[in-house]
Amino acid sequence: MRHMLRPNIVSPLLLAFLVCAAGLSLLAGDVPISALDVGHWLAGTGAAMPDMILAEIRAPRIVLAAFTGFVLGLAGAAVQAFLRNPLAEPSLLGASNCAALGAVIVIYLGFSGTMSYSVPVAACISALVSVLLLLAFAGRGVSSLRLILAGFAVSALAGAGISLVLNLAPNAFAALEIAFWLLGGVENRNWNHVYLALPGGVLGCVLLLWRARALDALVLEEDVARSLGANLSAMRLRLALGLALGVGSVVAVTGVVGFVGLVAPHLVRPFTGHMPSRTLIAAGLLGAVILVLADGFIRLVPTQTELKMGVVTAFLGVPMLLYLIRRTV
Repeated sequence: MRHMLRPNIVSPLLLAFLVCAAGLSLLAGDVPISALDVGHWLAGTGAAMPDMILAEIRAPRIVLAAFTGFVLGLAGAAVQAFLRNPLAEPSLLGASNCAALGAVIVIYLGFSGTMSYSVPVAACISALVSVLLLLAFAGRGVSSLRLILAGFAVSALAGAGISLVLNLAPNAFAALEIAFWLLGGVENRNWNHVYLALPGGVLGCVLLLWRARALDALVLEEDVARSLGANLSAMRLRLALGLALGVGSVVAVTGVVGFVGLVAPHLVRPFTGHMPSRTLIAAGLLGAVILVLADGFIRLVPTQTELKMGVVTAFLGVPMLLYLIRRTV
C-alpha cells in the first residue's frame, strides 16, 4: 500500500479523510442529527434546535479537536526530526505537562475568569521554559536517550507542581475541576475556546513549518547539515518557540492530550518517503483525524460521565510507545 501512494498525494488524501471524519462526527451524539439536518444547517435553512446543536455544541468541539490534533501531530513530527529520535514527542519532553502547570496555576489564582488570555499566555511561557532547557542539553551534544530521560524528569517535576496545586486547592470541588480539566477533552468547549487557541497555535505552526526542508539535512547528522548550510541555532530557536506557542495554546484550552504527537508521525512516515519536510503536514492532518474520530467515539459511548479524550489517546499511544521502546532502545 505504501508503495502505491506517492508522497505528494498523502496530505490531500488525509485532508479529504479529515473532512469526512468531521462530517460523520457532526452526526454523533445523544440527540439524533441526520445528514439532512446538517445539509439544511450548512444551507442556512434548518430548524432552530438542530441548528443550535450543530453550530454551538458540535461544530466548535470538532474544530477544536481537529486544530489540537494538527498542532500536536505537527509538533511531534518536528521534534522527532530535529532530535532524530522516534521516541520524542511534546508530552514526553515535558512541554505538555509544563504548559498544563502554567495553566493550572493561573486557574488556581483565579485569573482565568477575569483575563481569558492569561491561561494560554501562562501555558506558552511554561512550555517555552521547559523546551529551552531541554534543547540546551541537545546543543551540548547530549545523546537523545539522555534528552528523553531529562524530558521525563521535567515532566515529573511539572506533575509534582500540578499535584501541589491540587493539594492546595481551597475545596474538593475546585480540585476535582482542575483534575478533570487535566485529563484533556473538548466537551463543553465553545467558539470562545477556539478563538483562544487559534492565535498562538497558528503562530506556532508557522514557526515549525518555516524552512521545513532544513530538517531533511538533519537526517545526515548535524555536522553534515551544517556543511550544507543549515543554521541549527536558528532552527533550534524556531522549534522551541513553535513548540511553546503551539502546544501551550492548545493545552491551555483542551488540557493534556498525550501521544498524538508520537503516533501520527510514525503512521504517516512510511508514506512520505521518510522525509521530515513531507511528514510535518501529513502528521498534523493525521493527528487532526485521530482527535476528530476520538471525539465522535466519545460521544457515541453510552457512559454516565463522558470519557476524557486524554484517556482515549493514552489507550492508543501507550502500545505504540512500548513497541517503539522495544524496537529502538
